[in-house]
Amino acid sequence: MWTACAQYGELVPKNKNAFSSWRGRLVQRAVHAGWAWVQRTGSVTAERPGRFRFGALGAHSRLAFPLGTVFGEPWIHVGSHCIVGEQVTLTAGLMPDLDLGPEPILRIGDGVVLGRGSHVIADTTVTIGSDCYFGPYVYVTSTNHSYDDPHEPIGKQWPRMEPVEIGPGCWIGTGAVILPGARIGRNVVVAAGAVVRGVVPDHAVVAGAPARVVRRWTAEDGWQPPLRTPAPVPIPEGATAEQLNALAGLDEETAARLAELDEDAATRLAGLD
Repeated sequence: MWTACAQYGELVPKNKNAFSSWRGRLVQRAVHAGWAWVQRTGSVTAERPGRFRFGALGAHSRLAFPLGTVFGEPWIHVGSHCIVGEQVTLTAGLMPDLDLGPEPILRIGDGVVLGRGSHVIADTTVTIGSDCYFGPYVYVTSTNHSYDDPHEPIGKQWPRMEPVEIGPGCWIGTGAVILPGARIGRNVVVAAGAVVRGVVPDHAVVAGAPARVVRRWTAEDGWQPPLRTPAPVPIPEGATAEQLNALAGLDEETAARLAELDEDAATRLAGLD
């Protein structure tokens, strides 16, 4: 049943009776609760690996459900405290059920986060250092199609493979593509949508397709070009929720005056001691 909306002249559904509305809410809650149970139960951990037999799966690491494509897991080593988002693909080898030898092909360090829908395709060695964070839909591959023969369909030509290495502490933005042969240094920012190939130095920011260095830090010169905003101030160790709420309630003028004082005086005036 539909009724006209007087203000907009649109048709909108009439409100259902109280029983139907109550029943709908109950069904909705049941569906949400059921899906949450499925996600918890379907996730993969070292304690509950399910059908997967990873070469290594560290403590407190979790692969969220539903998983993407996963095969070659005996040659996949995942460190501890890793978070692998929903629909993430992890593969070792060109296809399932291959014997890839005694050494791992895909190595993921400790504390790595792989965002939803990302793909890591390790037909040859791919190494991701510890404490790397990937946004959603990042694509990392050690294989690329070849097109040497102009008369043969590209999909039928033997691909080229080169190892990929991503150093520790990197941030890989949403939708970035890491191509075969890429060697990314330590604490590198890869901008969203960048396409990376070749060598990227430590402490750099790269962007574009193909990606190029747009900012870099060195011990001699600091960040060049200089950063445009001040560095975020970390929350002091031991700060309580009440103290943070008190700070949040300060107006700009009071906060500016406190910033001019030494730490002990500012703490007393803000009521945080």
